[in-house]
Amino acid sequence: MTAEAAAREAEHAAPPRPAPALNGLVPYLQLDGAEKAAVFYETAFAAFRAFAMPADEKGRTMHIHLHVNGSSLMLSDPYPDYGHPFRPAQGYTLTLMVEDVDAWYERAIAAGCASVGPPADMFWGDRFATVKDPFGVEWAMNGPARG
Repeated sequence: MTAEAAAREAEHAAPPRPAPALNGLVPYLQLDGAEKAAVFYETAFAAFRAFAMPADEKGRTMHIHLHVNGSSLMLSDPYPDYGHPFRPAQGYTLTLMVEDVDAWYERAIAAGCASVGPPADMFWGDRFATVKDPFGVEWAMNGPARG
């Protein structure tokens, strides 16, 4: 076995590690129930919890850092007493760039997301699907077409 083949084999045998996401654009979602959302995202989108502040005396979580598909996602509960009232999710979609759109879609549906658009090969040449999670956030999955 060549050194390159051995390195490839070792890489595939190692457990997946979340990307450190030290740059780029990081969505920070304010959700009514950030801790519940984090637990849901661990199931629906294979999220990995990098860090979470403990809940305060009112049960609110100020900060949760997740890794999802190699990127960071931050969550918090609303804090109206500090100028951050609850605002429902609207006007954006979180898009996951994935190899297997159907597998990501099916996992999200099985976890409790609602279908907005099932997987389909699209006119722009990719496979695409959209779901809405129980917290009102729309998630899209985009990847290679099956064609």
